[in-house]
Amino acid sequence: MTIPTRTLGTTGPQVSALGLGCMAMSSAYAEADRTEAVATIHAALEAGVTLLDTGDFYAMGHNEMLVGEALRTAPAARREQALTSVKFGALRGPDGGWSGYDGRPAAVKNFAAYSLQRLGVDHIDVYRIARVDPDVPIEETVGAIAELVEQGYVRHIGLSEAGADTIRRAAATAPIADVQLEYALITRGIEDRILPTTRELGISVTAYGVLSRGLISGHFTADRQLGASDYRSYTPRFQGDNLQHNLGLVEQLRKLAEQKGVSVAQLATAWVLSRGEDIVPLVGARTRERLTESLGALDVVLDAADLAAIEAAVPADSALGERYPAEAMAHLDSEH
Repeated sequence: MTIPTRTLGTTGPQVSALGLGCMAMSSAYAEADRTEAVATIHAALEAGVTLLDTGDFYAMGHNEMLVGEALRTAPAARREQALTSVKFGALRGPDGGWSGYDGRPAAVKNFAAYSLQRLGVDHIDVYRIARVDPDVPIEETVGAIAELVEQGYVRHIGLSEAGADTIRRAAATAPIADVQLEYALITRGIEDRILPTTRELGISVTAYGVLSRGLISGHFTADRQLGASDYRSYTPRFQGDNLQHNLGLVEQLRKLAEQKGVSVAQLATAWVLSRGEDIVPLVGARTRERLTESLGALDVVLDAADLAAIEAAVPADSALGERYPAEAMAHLDSEH
């Protein structure tokens, strides 16, 4: 398979049309197998995936070290094609708890220094604060990243979960290549204000949560027992009547997938791919098997009739439950 490429905005790099989100490889949902995780990153690079997304706060640095190990042990040619996308700024305690975000310029540079070391690289390709710090003007945070660009430690500036007004302010400060946002069949809030803004400004979107944390993957069942450390165990869309309703939407999607001879996950990912050349979906595969399934979405062709049928089966705003618990929603700047 030859993976097509897309460009991150007007200022960013050319990347594979699907990126690999590595967060789940560090136990965000359930215990992960480190050996299999590294093998999955290697398989992704071998298949032509170039964009690897991580965060310095994913399991308190574990994920960056895992990605670093995968890069260090990959063949040189594959390692050189890899582009790193890193989120920073989330504050955590030894117990794993969350205590806000820090976008101060000194903190930005401090976070970057540690990420470069853990990843084992001399630069980060796209660097972005994970959530906008409400106590620090976005101009100051972006300005600090721009200084890292000037110094060669960062190649391109990104944002994450930023609202339309914040995106405009950031873009007026320095060139923004990309905004990372949750976008899926059942999470479409960016279509109202954010996506028109990024398109006006020539900024791309890397879409995370394209399978809504596995909810619309076709593999999640109502009787699945989630461990206490699994983030979904307290996420509203996975609770009680919400879950039952949302899985009903998945069954409607499954009928369409079967008609096309593809999996539910492939159909849901292909839908995000169809939204525009300026959108790069991040697939959260933790295993080579799931990676192979996700890459199959690149071969799914959706015509107008297919898209209409998908829209009818899973209308916008048809899911029940917020995408994050209330406390986490309160930290979002992105209006969706």
